[in-house]
Amino acid sequence: MRLKLLSPSEMNAHQRETHDEAIAGKRGSAPAPMMAWLNSPEMARHATRLGEQLRFNTMFPPKLSEIAILVTARHFTAHYEWYAHKRLALKGGLDPKIIDDIRDRRTPAFGDPIAQMIYDVARSLHEGHGLTQPLYDAAVKLLGERGLVEIIGLCGYYTMVSMTLNVFEFGLPEGEVSELV
Repeated sequence: MRLKLLSPSEMNAHQRETHDEAIAGKRGSAPAPMMAWLNSPEMARHATRLGEQLRFNTMFPPKLSEIAILVTARHFTAHYEWYAHKRLALKGGLDPKIIDDIRDRRTPAFGDPIAQMIYDVARSLHEGHGLTQPLYDAAVKLLGERGLVEIIGLCGYYTMVSMTLNVFEFGLPEGEVSELV
């Protein structure tokens, strides 16, 4: 870890207020990257609120939103993010074979066209830095404009999360080994 994470007793009033707000939210705890973001408490507050919105309040159930998050974690080889969201994806009902395919950079076989579209959009955002017109048209038709905006939001937010975790070298919990190479 490149950064000393502050305990609540070491935080200034603004940092502590942001920390406590996160704990009181739907997560019930402070998300790992927020502990780094607390060096900029106002950014941490807004980023954590956005993360809570994207994680819990999109039109997609966890089984689907976790596809975009896992594609992002894999793209950035974000070990901690992969570790955390693989568990959430499994809990949400995502097929372990799909998770393994994303991990191994293989295109999964989806039985659900919406899941396939989320994967295609997330992958295109990261690898192509946008969407071709045919993919855009198909995404709007299947996901709607709101759905497309929310997938873009998930990929963008979890890009920031992945970068934060990677730059500050957040480690996995004791005894855990990364699946990503």
